[in-house]
Amino acid sequence: MVTVAARREVVAFIRTKKISERRACRLVALNRKSCRYQKRRRTDGALIERLRELAMKHPRFGYRRIHALLKREDFKFNLKCVYRLWKQQKLSLPKRRPRKPRAKATVGIIPQATRANQIWTYDFVFDQSLSGKSLKMLTLIDEYTRECFAVEVGVSIKSERVRQILQRVCSEKGVPEIIRSDNGSEFIGKAVGNWFEKNGIKPLFIEPGKPWQNGKGESFNGKLRDECLSREWFSSVREAQVVIENWRKFYNEERPHSSLRYLTPVEFKSKTENNKSLAI
Repeated sequence: MVTVAARREVVAFIRTKKISERRACRLVALNRKSCRYQKRRRTDGALIERLRELAMKHPRFGYRRIHALLKREDFKFNLKCVYRLWKQQKLSLPKRRPRKPRAKATVGIIPQATRANQIWTYDFVFDQSLSGKSLKMLTLIDEYTRECFAVEVGVSIKSERVRQILQRVCSEKGVPEIIRSDNGSEFIGKAVGNWFEKNGIKPLFIEPGKPWQNGKGESFNGKLRDECLSREWFSSVREAQVVIENWRKFYNEERPHSSLRYLTPVEFKSKTENNKSLAI
């Protein structure tokens, strides 16, 4: 099969014999528009520069999440183009170590959220400041929308403080049906237990040594550590509170989530309320 490029060359040769372009194109069965087409070389300089800026700002993001951010900025480049330049500029993340084989899942049904405000999950994450002072963080998210309601930072967070945080969030977001957690003393204390009973909330405790039963919470905690805690040094508790709260807002309002079809939790929640077909 003769290529279009080869036919253009034939047309150019025929025209040297003082034959018109129309006649030459007809002889080689080539459309005149195809004959006149000139390849336009696309400049990727602006895209490469923006890719580098985003990769530096979000070093733990891969090319798919970066592409989602670029789409919000109206860059007219598809995913394949972004991938090609991402590899070309050597911006790819290092490969993760292979995970250890997971233990067998628990026999039985583990409740999964099918709508917003149905199941929340909370857990603790630990870090420390430059002075060596321990930092304790209570994370609270909606398992369906992935929205993070709170990352409370302190030196010590007891059961009564956990109850106060839940009370504050429920007054803003409404009361969930279930709250999932491990069996930490802060979660099984009387202050929290009595508050659950008073508000008709069912506590759901995962089995000891089986964190995958709280997969959404573990996933969020991993992102918090990977994208925020591991990148920052906190000189004080107050600085940690400000930095982590800023990251929480970014997580809810700007960060694309692959599990939410690259929407933010706020966008996903808004769209699912208006369009039930978006349910995941």
